[in-house]
Amino acid sequence: MASEKQRALRPNDFPGGVHPPENKHQSTGEPIGNIALAEELVVPLNQHVGATALPLVSLGDTVLKGQKIAEADGLISAPVHAPSSGKVMAIEPAPVPHPSGMPADSITIRTDGEERWCDLTPCEDFRSLAPVDLLEKIRDCGITGMGGAGFPTAVKLDPHGGAKIDTLIINGTECEPYITADDMLMREHAAEIVAGTEILAYILDEPERVLIGIEDNKPEAIAAMRTAVKGTRFDVVVFPTKYPSGGEKQLIQILTGREVPNEGLPANVGIVCQNVGTARAVYRAVRFGEPLISRVTTVVGEALDRQRNIEVPIGTPIEHILKQHGAHKGKMQKVIVGGPMMGYTIDDLRSPVIKTTNCLLVPTREELPPAPPAQACIRCGFCAEVCPASLLPQQLYWYARAEDREKLQAYNLFDCIECGACSYVCPSSIPLVQYYRAAKGDIRIAEAEKEKSDRARERFEFRKLRLEKAEQEKEAKRKARREAAELARKQREESAGSPESQAAQKEADVVAAALARVKAKQATPEQQLARAQRTLTSAEHRVERMQKKLAEAEDGQRDQLAAQLKAAELKLQEAQQKLAQAKAQAEPSAAADAAATPSDAAGTASSRAQSAIEKAKAAAAARASLSEADKLAADIAALKNRVAKAEARLDKARTDNDSNVDAFATALEKLQQKLEDKVREQDKLSGRGQEP
Repeated sequence: MASEKQRALRPNDFPGGVHPPENKHQSTGEPIGNIALAEELVVPLNQHVGATALPLVSLGDTVLKGQKIAEADGLISAPVHAPSSGKVMAIEPAPVPHPSGMPADSITIRTDGEERWCDLTPCEDFRSLAPVDLLEKIRDCGITGMGGAGFPTAVKLDPHGGAKIDTLIINGTECEPYITADDMLMREHAAEIVAGTEILAYILDEPERVLIGIEDNKPEAIAAMRTAVKGTRFDVVVFPTKYPSGGEKQLIQILTGREVPNEGLPANVGIVCQNVGTARAVYRAVRFGEPLISRVTTVVGEALDRQRNIEVPIGTPIEHILKQHGAHKGKMQKVIVGGPMMGYTIDDLRSPVIKTTNCLLVPTREELPPAPPAQACIRCGFCAEVCPASLLPQQLYWYARAEDREKLQAYNLFDCIECGACSYVCPSSIPLVQYYRAAKGDIRIAEAEKEKSDRARERFEFRKLRLEKAEQEKEAKRKARREAAELARKQREESAGSPESQAAQKEADVVAAALARVKAKQATPEQQLARAQRTLTSAEHRVERMQKKLAEAEDGQRDQLAAQLKAAELKLQEAQQKLAQAKAQAEPSAAADAAATPSDAAGTASSRAQSAIEKAKAAAAARASLSEADKLAADIAALKNRVAKAEARLDKARTDNDSNVDAFATALEKLQQKLEDKVREQDKLSGRGQEP
């Protein structure tokens, strides 16, 4: 049984790889240390893969150590916590460690030196909680991958699609030169790493195998981890040192022989891989309730007086760390975040340490000479020999220079892990990885633009379909109304001679007479004069109110009130003109009424009402005798007259800055729609008349 297990744990190899100088002894001469707390901590809101966290604090707020200051925005995101107690001084873009050199949204905290913790929720027995509750606790504590791009750990531990996980791998490889943060962490905190691994295995429903992979150049870490796993079913697997064996896909191939498919995830082959630093952070989050607010970082380089590993609060400015380690600006060639193979140079030393900052490399020019100018590719093929992903770096280089995105994707550009092995062996000193990174960025931008345009096109097509459907529904309603009107007309024609129709005609005459009396009563000169007087009084009062407001107004409101006063004065002038017209019309009528006797006046009013009734009856009779086409023509003529009046009224309202402009415009649109319906109905009626 033991021999079978040993055969199963025998490491495999992966294609390619290089053996650069390790340079790990410089920072392992003393234990993990600490530095003085910085006066200000700059905490970026995006220290992980996914969406930027949303701030929960405001400017001037006092925060406690471990307090959540930004909430995760969506599934692929992680919250951010205060690394120390203090006061929020800024929420704005600030320099961050990123290859682009661009600032990002951050929260700046001025520390008070008291290190006052917020209330934490410890858990002595993690098995008393369900895996889903542990996942929520890990997510709430902001745990992300600490050995790579910073993928949210809770998402990685909850693979979607129902994938069955049979292997958990804890990555203690740390293959990059100079970096020893994981090495020292395993030496000094092996028990916490194993305890965190037990929690991870419990969440994943106890996978069949739990493997801790370590390169053979870390004997002290290997011994510490083997001691810590005694009494557990975990296996420490040691394998030969080769860069980049710490890559996730490469480590999976070494330990299990499985290959992650193109553009696939380890979960697709039943594996979850976590860093040793992440395992320790999970343990402290569950056991003590501590969020991820600090990490172990290697500070190394010959431009420093002191080289070692430190546990540093997230958000500590890099310039503060270098000052604590005696950095000589005259000797510094540059400052690299990460190692010499996959790291990147930063120019602004105000940038802070974040959750993924595993190393600060400060070399001298002699220690790490600048790369010579790039020369023409000689097609030696060394880059293809050392590529751990079995790609064709030379072809990718040419396609990247030609910006041929289709070819780049066809040659699996996104399988490149940007390890830098190809650039390391290139005799022409071509910065191949930089070309690949730029090409990946261009492709992502192009895909985002395409997705955006596709969504816009879908919205446009949906709107077009919606409008067409609405027009079809309107046309169906118009057709139904026309058919109903035609049916009613036929029914009226058929029942024209019946007693019921005669009774209906009498009832219509009575209604017409009543309407005529009301109209005659409303149209008397006296009522027009009274209405004009009321309008004038209202206009005068409005002008007085506006004058008073203008006199009391502040400077910022005077222009607006002056415009309103001008409009009120124009309304007053119009009311005065209408009153003069009403008086002119009322005087002849009053004189005639004064000359007439009461009986004559009564007779005159009666004759006017009788005349209006006769006119209404005549109009109703005339319309009843008209054909359908003539009725439509009469309706169209009347509607055209009303449309012309409505247009004139709208133009005048716009000129006068009337507040009822919108109402007048809506009324005009309705009249125009009615006119269009009548014209359409007339066209259809004339078309029916021409049919054989």
